[in-house]
Amino acid sequence: MAGTLFRSFFNATLSLQKQNITAIRSINTGSVYYAARKGTRAKARAKKVKVEITKVGFIPHNQRGKDKKAKININKHEDDSYKQVSKDDVFPMRYYQWVVYTAEDAVRAHQETHHPTMYNDPNAYVYAQVELNMEAAKKNRFVENFQRLALLPHYFPREEERSILAFCKGPELIKQVAEAGATTVGSTELVKKIQEGEVKFSDYDYVIAHPNILTDLVPIRGLMKRRFPNVRSGTLDANICELVKKFSAGVQYRVVRDEHQQNFGSTEVPIGRLNMDTKQVAENIDTLLKDIQSVRPKRDGLFITRCLIVSPPSSEKLKIDPFVHVERTLSKEVQEDSDDEDEAVAAKA
Repeated sequence: MAGTLFRSFFNATLSLQKQNITAIRSINTGSVYYAARKGTRAKARAKKVKVEITKVGFIPHNQRGKDKKAKININKHEDDSYKQVSKDDVFPMRYYQWVVYTAEDAVRAHQETHHPTMYNDPNAYVYAQVELNMEAAKKNRFVENFQRLALLPHYFPREEERSILAFCKGPELIKQVAEAGATTVGSTELVKKIQEGEVKFSDYDYVIAHPNILTDLVPIRGLMKRRFPNVRSGTLDANICELVKKFSAGVQYRVVRDEHQQNFGSTEVPIGRLNMDTKQVAENIDTLLKDIQSVRPKRDGLFITRCLIVSPPSSEKLKIDPFVHVERTLSKEVQEDSDDEDEAVAAKA
């Protein structure tokens, strides 16, 4: 009798627990079940949507896939040394080597095309398009984009104005810097004006200084940030007068690496005007190429690969030999120095 009562009581408690669990489950998971049902209904409706098929007419086998643009990697380092040299004055450049001019002959040719009877622009700019091999000294590394300022030996007027802020001590030196072409020159009193907000760095293109005032510029170093004068950027020099001339009359250029071909870089730099003497323009080209060559990495092979002389609006590009002005390979002394540096780095590692 007691066993039957116990079993009936136990079964009753179990049924109550099951009812409670189902009630709780229906309360907590009702929204989940609803979302699941809603998702299945949306999928079912999507399956019922008819897909529209557009019929395409017959396309010949040799024309199929023409609309898709094929990515073709073209090497931008052009080498036409394998082509034959033309013996005639008129020839298709596709099959023969480019004619190589001297710098003076290239400028003379552009002077003829810009004659009043043709383009009628005898005062046009002359540009040097320089192509570079951007491979660095280490394998799979490339030279980063860089910007430089080259002081060419023969000045030519350009449509730009540059403002220079110069710091130096001494009344005589300040007078010489002002005569050299600096926009604003001063000493400690100029530093105070900057602290008070009377003079702003944003109003000047370049900020240079003499080493004798470098310690006085420390209080405004936070305002100057990256424009603080230093030797590495070429804005700190004891010969500040020559520095002013360089920044006021120098030619600024930027070498940019190609996005798709990492080992190819190029720059276009103005080197003169057509109304100048051809010898002066040639000397400017010589100085520019030597300035570019000064940053070449210490490795074998060419750094400057090609140089073209152009003068808009003419589309003519005249090739010159850059290795008349710079060395084709590194000197043995530079190679030995680079080998010593590599050995020192390996020893430290």
